[in-house]
Amino acid sequence: MSGQSRRRFLQRSSLALGITGAGSLLLAADTAPTPASGELGDYERYLSDVDVAAKPKRTTAPRPTGKWAATEDNILGPFHRAGAPYRAKITPPLASGKVLVVQGRVWGLDTRRPLAGAVLDVWQANAAGRYDNDDPRNPPQAGTFLYRARLLTDENGYYEYETIHPGAYRIGRDRWRPSHIHYLVRAAGYRKLITQLYFVGDPRNETDDFIKPSLIVDFQQLKTDAGSYEHGTFDIVLVPA
Repeated sequence: MSGQSRRRFLQRSSLALGITGAGSLLLAADTAPTPASGELGDYERYLSDVDVAAKPKRTTAPRPTGKWAATEDNILGPFHRAGAPYRAKITPPLASGKVLVVQGRVWGLDTRRPLAGAVLDVWQANAAGRYDNDDPRNPPQAGTFLYRARLLTDENGYYEYETIHPGAYRIGRDRWRPSHIHYLVRAAGYRKLITQLYFVGDPRNETDDFIKPSLIVDFQQLKTDAGSYEHGTFDIVLVPA
């Protein structure tokens, strides 16, 4: 697509959004398909004399640790918003806070097998303990979702996302909620699960009225050339409908 035609396409797309809204998007009739840039095989002649490590084979998904039991539910809370975009990064770009990576699998309690195509709604507070919709006087703009995302599990029931360690926040004069991440999980043939992930060692865990010990996850500190981050695993087991 030439620069001029691309500009026309973007202008028409913006106009369509302004008139009909995102729910009525329509690709311009004269838009060309995105061109391909070759296949992996195109590099074979360049890599033929290079010792390239073989791609690891995908293995059977490991079973969750501990006893087989359904993941406990937890409160929805007042800050859920439907319709967050599908993406693997919960935070907006360059968000402040300790980088956090969460991975896991969604399992079926009846089959003891991972569930492909499960949908996870994930949302949380920022590092200061604020949600994007916690101030009625300053609501988020329509279509803007901060510290929220949806994810799909892959063919092995696996999911992974990057975010930051959420801050605790006050819910009363002397009451605080510990750091936590909200989950709403759906899979065909299984009951919807609303739950939360909590952090080992949070001093406010002991006084929280809603926490359940089975939902507390132990995170490790991992280092890279660019710095360190927290990493943890949160497996989810769903009950059949």
